Amino acid sequence: MNKEFITMIEQLEREKGVNKEVLIEAVKQALAIAAKKIAKMHDPDAEEVEPEVDIDMQKGDIKVFVEGKEIVSKEFGRIAAQTARQVIIQKIREAEKENIYNEFKDKEGQIVGGIVYRIEKRGVILDLLGKTEGIIPNSLLSVMDNFRMGERVKALLLEVKRERGAQIILSRKHEGLVKKLFNLEVPEIYDGIVEIKNIAREAGERTKIAVFSKDDKVDCVGACVGIRGSRVKNIIEELRGEKIDIIRWHEDIKEFIKASLAPAVVSKIEIDRDLKRAKVLVAQDQLSLAIGKKGQNVRLASKLVGWEIDVRTKEAIEQSLKTIGALSSVGARTATLLVNAGYSGIKELAAAKSEDLARIKGIGAKKADKIIEEAKKEQEGTGTA
Repeated sequence: MNKEFITMIEQLEREKGVNKEVLIEAVKQALAIAAKKIAKMHDPDAEEVEPEVDIDMQKGDIKVFVEGKEIVSKEFGRIAAQTARQVIIQKIREAEKENIYNEFKDKEGQIVGGIVYRIEKRGVILDLLGKTEGIIPNSLLSVMDNFRMGERVKALLLEVKRERGAQIILSRKHEGLVKKLFNLEVPEIYDGIVEIKNIAREAGERTKIAVFSKDDKVDCVGACVGIRGSRVKNIIEELRGEKIDIIRWHEDIKEFIKASLAPAVVSKIEIDRDLKRAKVLVAQDQLSLAIGKKGQNVRLASKLVGWEIDVRTKEAIEQSLKTIGALSSVGARTATLLVNAGYSGIKELAAAKSEDLARIKGIGAKKADKIIEEAKKEQEGTGTA
């Protein structure tokens, strides 16, 4: 050993971030173990002693003493050099893994870019800047994601686990990905002028995003859309064609609900602030737009606003009043109370719980039991829905 050993240690500290003292201590421990093995080989019956390792930080010389005597054999010199090399390589690997973990741990919740490196049964493996790999599990892929080898992909860094160094979990499904993409594409969001209030997403199909401008001179929706839709088009392209509704956030909950149900036109809204429930009335030709395919539009609107939204038409309400009002135990006033509470027919009343009906103002426990009993009989007798 010579001064090159110390130079190498110092270089590793600078380039790999491995503490010099940690490396020196690791080499000492490894050499002590090697010295014990050699001593045992030469004299199996000898009592085990603790070797002393001395490293001259000026000259780079390494000396090992057993019971005050220095081990100077060529065999040990060879073993000492090999052991020191192995320890250093191991520490370099550990340091690189730790550096990768720390680097990507700080990026949790951010977007990272990578190149599709492998496509496996468990998910898609990305090469992240040539530094390490990240995985997008199948459960975190959007239904629109169909990647090719070598394709560039952006994903949300969801979690970094300490497994075999660092396991990096990425997501294309998380709503945070949409939020960060808008942050990248829209300078007004990045600068804090436009704020994203909430996002509701069904990955690969549709996203609703509510935005608000802190500057009256800046149109929040226009800023997100961009000139001729350039900004939102870039995001849609990254999301493989996922539809995006950009909605103006309103402090007035009624206005916010109206906006969230776009493109449907709302005729009337009644709200219950205590239960966070809204009854929305739309024209017959607007019903399918308001509800959306398989209920997606109203479902996303409810999630975006944070309220339960019940969409009906005037015709449907009138039919519900007529159907429920036909029960002998239900008068016109009670029928209105039940319909306003969200019950639309005999089937729903038959499946209702007595305590739920009794909680409706104007309907007591006895009346609730009577209504449910009659609804069940009516359903069994006629099959009324």
